[in-house]
Amino acid sequence: MTDEKFFENITVLSLEQATVLPYLTYRLAQDGMKVIRIEHPVYGDPNRKVGEDRLGDELLRTYFLPINAGKKAITLNLGVPEGRELLYRLIERLDVDIFATNQLPRNYQKLGIDYETLRGIKKDIIWFGVTGFGPDSNEAAYDPILQARGGMMELTGEKDSTPMVLGVPLPDMGSSEHGYGLIMKALYKRQATGEGMRIDLSMFESTVSWLTVPITLTKSFGKKITRRGNTHEFFAPVSVYETKDGYVYIAVGNDRQWEDLTKIPGFEVLSTEEYKTNAGRIADVQNLNRRINEITRNFTSAELIDIFNQRTIPISKINTIEEVIQDPLVERRLLYAKDPKTGAEITLSPPPYMTPYLQSINRTLSFPPRFGEHNEEIYGGMLCMSSEEIATLKEKGII
Repeated sequence: MTDEKFFENITVLSLEQATVLPYLTYRLAQDGMKVIRIEHPVYGDPNRKVGEDRLGDELLRTYFLPINAGKKAITLNLGVPEGRELLYRLIERLDVDIFATNQLPRNYQKLGIDYETLRGIKKDIIWFGVTGFGPDSNEAAYDPILQARGGMMELTGEKDSTPMVLGVPLPDMGSSEHGYGLIMKALYKRQATGEGMRIDLSMFESTVSWLTVPITLTKSFGKKITRRGNTHEFFAPVSVYETKDGYVYIAVGNDRQWEDLTKIPGFEVLSTEEYKTNAGRIADVQNLNRRINEITRNFTSAELIDIFNQRTIPISKINTIEEVIQDPLVERRLLYAKDPKTGAEITLSPPPYMTPYLQSINRTLSFPPRFGEHNEEIYGGMLCMSSEEIATLKEKGII
């Protein structure tokens, strides 16, 4: 089997909404897995209604588009017995490998999606449930709440100022990445033993796991770790500095780099005994940063970047999102999708890894699915239901 087809026989059935699980299944779709998202036939995914309506479809707004390409979408009401029976038929007929959900735990048995029930349908199924605070909690959780409770906001923002949320939803995206790894391990285990498994992932635990240095230094050594703006707790100079035409971020990570920096024309005045070591620079970091800022103002951003790069001293212009997209390293890895109905094309962020499957499809995924778009294909084609049966299910509000 060629690399691009390695995951083509893996089917994922996902009762998903919002961000954390849709991003995870989007990652699985990028590997070439068959991902089918399930939504309630009335309420659907709330994210479908967020953002602008650029496609003439109230349930396919712009906020929904970035992490749902490459999937199929069906509707199904699991709150009624007929809906649950349809789910079990889908699992059996489609030979579903992975069932995923981000429902609250109290809904597992009510909807008939708990692990024991689904394992009774397919013995080797991999069951994945992601929750805010674990399978024993029904506490609601959104990304900013997890950032607040998980300590991330305490570490984000200017020193002596108010806490701030991160610019990207790390509890959502980070949990998705942790879930991706857990699912891959489960697939390996199943291949080796023939056994499925239940995976419960807590977004809160995932979030706190990123606090490696803060937790160790706080608990073990009584260190106070809090937000520090653009500077670094343990390295200097590390910060944002003004230039003639903007700003750059400079990060000196060792004493050799510092020595090289002080040999740059204009920076020689910083070559003092007290600044030779990182500890000395940290001890006088405010004055140091002020003095560096006075020097960098005499250069353009481009001049500084060229000079520093020649000496392998880490530096970067602070790019806008537009500029990030134009970066050659990003541009060659962007993904795309085209709407067959309107002809509209969208650009998607590059994957963390360019999979063989994405290469084989020329980085172009199927367009994010419309609400219930694949009901006919899945129920009619795969479950062999007649048009009349499907129409009756719609009338009953089951799909």
